[in-house]
Amino acid sequence: MLKVKDTLRATVQVSFDGRVFKTYHGPDAQKRFDQEVKVLRFLETRGCGFVPRLIEADAAKLRIVTTNCGTRVEHLDEARSKELFAELATYGVRHDDPDMRNVTYRQTDGRFCVIDFEFSTILPGFESPA
Repeated sequence: MLKVKDTLRATVQVSFDGRVFKTYHGPDAQKRFDQEVKVLRFLETRGCGFVPRLIEADAAKLRIVTTNCGTRVEHLDEARSKELFAELATYGVRHDDPDMRNVTYRQTDGRFCVIDFEFSTILPGFESPA
């Protein structure tokens, strides 16, 4: 596996078959894990096609496995970035960290994608009743 991120909050590795493994650690690791799982499941039910799909969530290991959404982008103009995160909001999610490091480019269909949902918020009016 190729380690692509190793910070105080998470380690991200990409397997040779393309799956992405993210392990949470550091402050509020359980809360961040829970939130990312919740948001990814929510976006899947909404049919959002430009975010990773959750393959596995292991609460004991604080690890998720997702599909790969391409490679990180090195250049993205501000207008396109705002457009991308605004499009995400139409699916009921505010990213809360709309930085270029959370944008990838999927070559297979030429699509910019959004990753890293541990600080995201499901917008009022979109949440399902409990």
